[in-house]
Amino acid sequence: MSPVTAAVLQLLALIGALALVYIPFGNYMARVYSSAKHLRVERWIYKGIGADPDTEMTWPAYLRAVLAFSAVGVLFLYLLQRLQGVLPGSMGFSSVNPAQSFNTAVSFVTNTNWQSYYGEQTMGHVVQTAGLAVQNFVSAAVGMAVAVALVRGFARFRTGGLGNFWSDLVRGTLRILVPVAAVAAVVLVACGAIQNFSGIHEVGQFMGGPQQWNGGAVASQEAIKELGTNGGGYFNANSAHPFENPNAFTNLFEIFLILVIPFSLTRTFGVMVGSVKQGYAILATMFTIWLGFVALMMATEFAHHGAALQAAGGAMEGKETRFGVGASSIFAVSTTLTSTGAVDSFHSSFTGLGGGITMLGMMLGEIAPGGTGSGLYGILIMAVIAVFIAGLMVGRTPEYLGKKIGGREMKLAAAYILITPALVLVFTAASMALPTPPNSMLNSGAHGFSEVLYAFTSASNNNGSAFAGLNANTDWFNTMTGLAMLLGRFLPMVFVLALAGSLAEQQPVPVTAGTLRTEKPLFTGLLVGAILIITGLTYFPALALGPLAEGLA
Repeated sequence: MSPVTAAVLQLLALIGALALVYIPFGNYMARVYSSAKHLRVERWIYKGIGADPDTEMTWPAYLRAVLAFSAVGVLFLYLLQRLQGVLPGSMGFSSVNPAQSFNTAVSFVTNTNWQSYYGEQTMGHVVQTAGLAVQNFVSAAVGMAVAVALVRGFARFRTGGLGNFWSDLVRGTLRILVPVAAVAAVVLVACGAIQNFSGIHEVGQFMGGPQQWNGGAVASQEAIKELGTNGGGYFNANSAHPFENPNAFTNLFEIFLILVIPFSLTRTFGVMVGSVKQGYAILATMFTIWLGFVALMMATEFAHHGAALQAAGGAMEGKETRFGVGASSIFAVSTTLTSTGAVDSFHSSFTGLGGGITMLGMMLGEIAPGGTGSGLYGILIMAVIAVFIAGLMVGRTPEYLGKKIGGREMKLAAAYILITPALVLVFTAASMALPTPPNSMLNSGAHGFSEVLYAFTSASNNNGSAFAGLNANTDWFNTMTGLAMLLGRFLPMVFVLALAGSLAEQQPVPVTAGTLRTEKPLFTGLLVGAILIITGLTYFPALALGPLAEGLA
């Protein structure tokens, strides 16, 4: 079987698995967030934190709860790392330095999971399980909660209430993420991933000499790392490490975990707004972009330029040799079109254009299908903009799901789409203007610029992957990427929740003959075009200096 045929068959199997669970899983999540009943364990949690889960929150109250919870998470994780040297289960690792502790705490709380350290040489069992793994769950649940609040803004009329953040957070964690991650962890253990609390072992190497490896609760963290679109690996090699990703089946299974919630949330959206066709339109947009990027990546990486690449069956540099070009390409596209950041191959070693594809996937705002929650609210913002553009074309007040899109709504949507590019470009420019990057970049020229651009694209979009040639473990990069992650996560949430509040307060707008049918293929095409054009106009100059210059050289 040729490598291309094998890649296509894996792609079809993945699409089939996602299609199989789409309706039941999407419907289940809609019931979770719409139910009036609370489980006993949920009531215990509400009592413990002093929250009333039945209190409706306005958007400012919802936002305050999101920010307060996240701030406590950053502080707790920072202190846990700073105290690691005196904690049990540290495996002899010392406390993490302040700049790196700040960066890592922010990284995991913002669902970025950017890692400027070697996981197996830095973090002990307590920090990994009580700190990083916990944030893998709750940071994903925060994103889902904000997305559901925006969906309620579209679904409700004449009210200021968007639901209750504490209820949404707890339900998303306990009813969705924990049970699915538990099943996924069992599957990974059965397929060869490790799950233990062993210490450091000295083993031999193929080429001679000793090597040290430690165990850990790897399978459980790997499951939520992918399911919650987090991305932080237990080991520095991430999902290229056989302890995390043992074989070709687990590789495809992990891609499935990355995509299943973001894609299925479109069904949840359709059910909650009372029109599953609207959910299908958003799904079609996400799927079209994702499939297009996979096809482009495969075409780029399978291109045979020269005898060496022809003999290898494609551009094998940086690829996971166990899985080949096809599976590595699907993983790379899926992880950068979501906010996952996990890698089973190394994007810095992809072809120039291939590396640019991964970068462009993040620059789209990671909305195809995006992160857990963040992908849905990101593409709904783009839908608002697409509706506004359509309204300008026909000279009519734009409407979406029975809501008028006026000046206030467009200002909030515009602020949302501008904040992340501003962070990426300003931080990249500042870094290139200082003497620090040349000391951190393994490569010079266009590829070296791409390393820095990729780093801040990843941080600002809360992705977490990196071009491996950049040494980001410096005070400058730890601090600046930390700030980019904070601002890139929470400033957009301000605009999302403000938009949700504005929409929920509106009167319903009746459907007329002039209303744009947003459940039709025409709107899907308009939305795809708006996403690609807006991103292209924003980032083209930076891409021309980096991956395009390298790929065309």
